[in-house]
This record gives sequence, C-alpha cells and structure tokens, in this order.
Amino acid sequence: QVQLVESGGGLVQPGQSLRLSCAASGSAFRIESMGWYRQAPGKGRDLVATVTRADTTNYEAYVKGRFTISRDNAKNTVYLQMNSLKPEDTAVYLCTARSNGNRYWGQGTQVTVSS
Repeated sequence: QVQLVESGGGLVQPGQSLRLSCAASGSAFRIESMGWYRQAPGKGRDLVATVTRADTTNYEAYVKGRFTISRDNAKNTVYLQMNSLKPEDTAVYLCTARSNGNRYWGQGTQVTVSS
C-alpha cells in the first residue's frame, strides 16, 4: 500500500506560480513512477505530467514549457512547479503513483487561478 498526501495548492493570479508537493508513505520504496493529474469542475481527469524513478519525465502539451515535474527519491516526494499560470489551469490537482502494477491516488489539492 502507498499513501499520497498533496500540498501547495491555493489561489493565485494569472501569470503567477505555485509549487505542489506530494509525499508518499507506506511501501513507497516500491514506487516505479509518480505523476500529476488534474480535474476541472464538470470535466474528466486529465494527465499533466509524470516522472519515473530514473527521472524520465513526460508532459502534456498544454503544460509543456510552463510546468516542471521533479522527484526526490530519498524523500519519496514528487513536485510540480507551475509557472505562468492561466485561469484554465484551475482544477483539483491529484498526485498518483504506480507500484507493483497498482495505481494509487492522493486526495487532491485545489489550484485556482483568478484575477
């Protein structure tokens, strides 16, 4: 079992930045990849970015160049640095981890971008 706890969400103005964190506990040493999804009101869950244990990263087109995902294996933590935020980035951001063929989810952290 892996438990994930996100933090760092909040309300910011367009163009500002936020940094999300997700700390894994439990059988965290078995985690192969971690990532972030987001879900806007009334919409489905969309992939944002992923990072493997070997630090291979992948980004969806709509965040490439603005968001950066990173991982600290020693701390079992994944980060999402979000720059140049836009109102359309408003969503609940959910951390996810894959371990031994299972996918785990955090409860999510709200990010609101509004003037």
